[in-house]
Amino acid sequence: MDKVLIIDDDELLVKGLRLSLMQNGFAVDVAYDGRSGLEMARRNQHDVVILDLMLPEIDGLSVCRKIREVSNVPLIMLTAKGDDVDKIVGIEMGADDYVTKPFNTRELIARINALLRRSRNGYERKQDVLEYGDLKIDARSRRVFLKGKEVELTAREYDVLYLLASNPGKVFSKDQILDRIWGYDFNGDIKTLNVYISKLREKLGDSTSDPKYIVTKWGSGYYFKG
Repeated sequence: MDKVLIIDDDELLVKGLRLSLMQNGFAVDVAYDGRSGLEMARRNQHDVVILDLMLPEIDGLSVCRKIREVSNVPLIMLTAKGDDVDKIVGIEMGADDYVTKPFNTRELIARINALLRRSRNGYERKQDVLEYGDLKIDARSRRVFLKGKEVELTAREYDVLYLLASNPGKVFSKDQILDRIWGYDFNGDIKTLNVYISKLREKLGDSTSDPKYIVTKWGSGYYFKG
């Protein structure tokens, strides 16, 4: 049974969400403040974390950053409507996805299931191991290594990288990447993908002016330079 950790101080929202998740076969833990939520998350016993931005004790962005220091657990950030800056910062801190309040519970559960599938099975696996110079992508363990050192990626970052790297030279539009990776109709800001690409480049030591791995095809999208 998959276990979900909800960190949110809205007791009414948590009560309804917890019930819906349990009815869909999930085990659920709950924390109502950032400090206790972080303590639970650090035990690394959860398959997905749902994290609100606005929390007492420790704010959601700080909790997200601290979780990412010890775990790559799939993490969904809950944000208030219109807080685009917070969404982008949340992704930069390591969130794999975000949902805007108020949200449809069925959509949230669909996103949870999509993250779990990708986290466990890899994305359209064609080869178990991809190697390009100093870069090694192990699809069996969903781990990435650069010059022998592991690169810590979130679930979404890995999925984007694997999609591009498993199709070297093929240009994917932003819409295609969002559709293929998210697995549902994406209704957010397309700038979200720009943030993921930027974070990937940063972690791979890639340059936008002279890229070694991820190349921008202006007006078209992105491709992997194999």
